[in-house]
Amino acid sequence: MILDVPELSLVALVGISGSGKSTFAGTHWKPTQVLSSDFFRGLVADDENDQSASGDAFEVLHYVAGKRLAAGRLTVVDATNLQSHARAGLVKVAREHDVLPVAIVLDVPESVAWERTEARADRTFGRQVLTRMHRDLRRSLGQLAKEGFRKIHVLRGVDEIAAAEIRYEKLFNDRKDEHGPFDIIGDVHGCRAELESLLGELGWKLIRDERGRPVDAVHAEENRKAVFVGDLVDRGPDSPGVLRLVMGMVAAGHAICVPGNHEQKLARKLNGRNVQLTHGLPETLEQLGAEDPAFVTEVRTFIDGLVSHYVLDDGRLVVAHAGLKEAYHGRASARVRSFALYGETTGETDEYGLPVRYPWARDYRGSAAVVYGHVPTPRPEWINNTICLDTGCVFGGALTALRWPSREIVAVPAAREYYAPVRPLTAVAAKPDTGLDIADVIGRRHIDYGYGQTTVPAENAAAALEVMGRFSVDPESLVWLPPTMAPCTSSSVEGYLEHPSSAFADLRAAGVDRVVCEEKHMGSRAVVRVSVSGVGDAIWTRTGRPFFGPALDEPLLARVRAAAAPILAELETDWLLIDAELLPWSAKAGGLIRDQYAGVGAAGRAALPAALSVVERVAGRGLDVGGLRDRLELRAAEIDGYSAAYRSYVKPTDGLTGVSLAPFVFLAGAGVSYAKKDHDWHLALADRLVAADPEIFTPTRRMVLDLADPAAEAAATEWWLTLTGAGGEGMVVKPWAGPAAVDAKGRLAQPGVKCRGREYLRIIYGPEYTRPEQLDRLRQRNLGRKRSLALREHGLGLAALDRLAEGAPAWRVHELVFAILAAESEPVDPRL
Repeated sequence: MILDVPELSLVALVGISGSGKSTFAGTHWKPTQVLSSDFFRGLVADDENDQSASGDAFEVLHYVAGKRLAAGRLTVVDATNLQSHARAGLVKVAREHDVLPVAIVLDVPESVAWERTEARADRTFGRQVLTRMHRDLRRSLGQLAKEGFRKIHVLRGVDEIAAAEIRYEKLFNDRKDEHGPFDIIGDVHGCRAELESLLGELGWKLIRDERGRPVDAVHAEENRKAVFVGDLVDRGPDSPGVLRLVMGMVAAGHAICVPGNHEQKLARKLNGRNVQLTHGLPETLEQLGAEDPAFVTEVRTFIDGLVSHYVLDDGRLVVAHAGLKEAYHGRASARVRSFALYGETTGETDEYGLPVRYPWARDYRGSAAVVYGHVPTPRPEWINNTICLDTGCVFGGALTALRWPSREIVAVPAAREYYAPVRPLTAVAAKPDTGLDIADVIGRRHIDYGYGQTTVPAENAAAALEVMGRFSVDPESLVWLPPTMAPCTSSSVEGYLEHPSSAFADLRAAGVDRVVCEEKHMGSRAVVRVSVSGVGDAIWTRTGRPFFGPALDEPLLARVRAAAAPILAELETDWLLIDAELLPWSAKAGGLIRDQYAGVGAAGRAALPAALSVVERVAGRGLDVGGLRDRLELRAAEIDGYSAAYRSYVKPTDGLTGVSLAPFVFLAGAGVSYAKKDHDWHLALADRLVAADPEIFTPTRRMVLDLADPAAEAAATEWWLTLTGAGGEGMVVKPWAGPAAVDAKGRLAQPGVKCRGREYLRIIYGPEYTRPEQLDRLRQRNLGRKRSLALREHGLGLAALDRLAEGAPAWRVHELVFAILAAESEPVDPRL
């Protein structure tokens, strides 16, 4: 016997003790799918037979069942379920999660059940208990349908139970195996001429009957289907013509259709229900009155068979007339159908007397794109991965389609206004509120970002929120933050903690064969967003804070905008996101230099000469000072080197005079990420900015080399020694292939390793770090955590650029940027 069970449902096994429920469950389902009342009694009372614990046991069972159903997992409840109140609890759980409750009844003779019960040592009740259970079972059989069970299977006798097979059936709304491509068409409202025109624009060829009426359409592209979001009828001039065409396409397998609220109302009228004749329904009824009665019957049957919504393309696409929040995707219940048809309202009315609709799209966070209609809007816009295609054709707007998966918008204008709207289209908000939600970032969060997975601890999120909430630029504009960068492996070269040979070896070990060595500018990291219009332009620090403030940021951005204008035009983008360094270091870090570095230098320069003077006077009296003078002279020289190191990065500035930007990576433009471009491409564009305005831009010196060429490595090492000997900070060695370069195993490679100069590192590790004993100690530094953090932040940043290019909602981009900022709270040696 075949038992049809919905793939997502709550299955209640019904039967007396000894009927074989647990055996049946173990035969047909995984242990994890079965929730046994005996097991839960054992959990709460350490005794599976303790009936006094049943209340608590079922409370926990219902909770677990709810969690499974919320996650979309079939759940089987193994309990006697002989009382209506016990079954009512299960039906309630199913309805709360919009799944179908199913009952499978195991009806065995009482004698068989008693024989099995007697064989179990843990069952001590008498035969009269089974007799009462059997009586309850007989009484229950006629009540199951009334109680809300949508499918009921009764297995009578041991043989039927043994022969039963479970066959899973998909819900009507489950069309995940259809991958399109699709042409999704907005609300037609009886505008047949515009529908014909739009289908033509989309590449569909109309098929007409002997009277010249369109009854189907075919497309040259195999498997392409049209998808109608409902509201085919009312208000327009030819609702029957639209129905005839759409019904023909659906019947031929060329289209699918979900119902709109106007079809729902028409069906109720055609089925003899009493409805208000408003909103264009009288015109539709008049038009249908001129049709053959058989056609009207077909219309009624067609509408009655429409499914509230469809889940398509492996769950990536959901189509519903009024939209659908994520919890309802692929579910089946009256409230799911109601939401799909009518949406959700606040209970208020606007100045036009129309219901104020709850902005569910603003709160949508699902991975599936939701395409809908219902509410006329001047233009289709993606809001949090949802889009409304009702552009008011019947009101004189346009009939709009979305091509999936390309997300291309195609529209044809209405020939005229067929019906005066109660609320003018221009009265609709141009763009719904897409504000970010704190719930998207607070607390412990697990993020799968495509290049890997990461967990953001709650305490790190709190620290990031403090910075983001109080100091950052507009968080919705903060689309990228630079990752931290790890230094190269500690060097064994005498006198050096970091050396090019180690940097080259690190990248060679990762399978990178070609690198670019870029001058490491000693300044402050700056991310610059400039656009053609200037709207939304900003410059921010590596933690997302505004750089100087409006008084300096605006003129700086104006200079960048002017220099970048030819590049914006050439790349055919409205805006650019640029990674750069702002020089000099003192322009932004003057306070840090004075408080942290200059104080140390000043103290050393004051104390050590005085100490030397005392030692020399003592020595002049003939006293043996041992090696004290040499040690003090060494320390004085080290302090002088330390002071010279930080002083080389201090330059006078006045406003923007003396300030410059060193751009090195062009991250993204409108609808595109440039992360896969090689560094030659990025640096060539940077050189063009320098040429356009050499006063505000600083070039990045570099060398490109093959790591298999020892001579090239030697030349690069000499270049680094010259660079650092002249006061430069050092270099960054990057995979030449670009920011999105991969290693030999196809995994994301480190974006680069820094190799800092010998003198510069005095600022980081202290004046005396070059002493042999200090170098030996520092060479033991652990770089693993820093490298892991750098790679994670880099992957998050690339994923943010990818999502930005794909047009993902702001919250999807921002959660990754927020995770980068949160990662900065990780306990890592700051000297690295």
